[in-house]
Amino acid sequence: MIGWTKRQRRKEEVKARVKQPDHMYSYCRVIGCKKPARAGTSDGLDMRFCKSHAEQYQRHGSPYKKSYTAKVLNPYRRAALAWITENEQQFSVKNAIQRVEGVYQRAGPHVEAFRLRGSNPRERAWAAWARLRKAEVDPRLPLAAWLAVEMVIADDPQGDWHREFKQVQASKIVHRMASGSHKRWEREVPAAFRPGKPPKIHVEELHVYPRSRGRVLRHIGKDLEEAAELLVDHHLADVHAFKREQDQRGAFADRPYPKGVAARGRSA
Repeated sequence: MIGWTKRQRRKEEVKARVKQPDHMYSYCRVIGCKKPARAGTSDGLDMRFCKSHAEQYQRHGSPYKKSYTAKVLNPYRRAALAWITENEQQFSVKNAIQRVEGVYQRAGPHVEAFRLRGSNPRERAWAAWARLRKAEVDPRLPLAAWLAVEMVIADDPQGDWHREFKQVQASKIVHRMASGSHKRWEREVPAAFRPGKPPKIHVEELHVYPRSRGRVLRHIGKDLEEAAELLVDHHLADVHAFKREQDQRGAFADRPYPKGVAARGRSA
């Protein structure tokens, strides 16, 4: 009872602080943004960014730069996957694949996306890895995503080198590989409800996708960064050189995987 009382008192204190804007924070820290930081309004306590840039920070990992598009990332992902496949016998590659498989196994039991309400970010991140395991996503694909993000940031003249941005960019790709839960069931509509007509089979579907934002992405990105650490240290330059050779030959790919390869089955 004491704990509940303290939480309620804390919530009331925060609400009172939110309703009293501090005019010291009249500007968002993003250059060119003319909106006040949320602490300068009655809409929050963020002393650095306005609401729109705070939301961008949550979704993209940086208040200054948005996520790379699939058109930009796909050639890098395709090149990274091809290099990993060709060099799968090297120790660093084997080690990285085994580490991703280890994350799959540590993720715990599979939890449907519509049962995640009330879970904390770490639990939601484990649930995302468990969905990848259940969908039998090739561990090389998350690794290729991390290498692709490393390369695209290196090639970007205005790239954001902060670790958090890198983690979020890679985890957004991984999160989409098996992002939701899908259910389909059939039920018969009795003839009593259809006078003069035969029974009818009614098909119902449920599709639930967890939100791709917040600390969940940071946890997934950190797990992936640790799994790919040795591979990046020893072979990122080799993968990047392989990508440049492909570019010189005009071998551009608009798909992240070769035809016939997919992160998960259509029925997953």
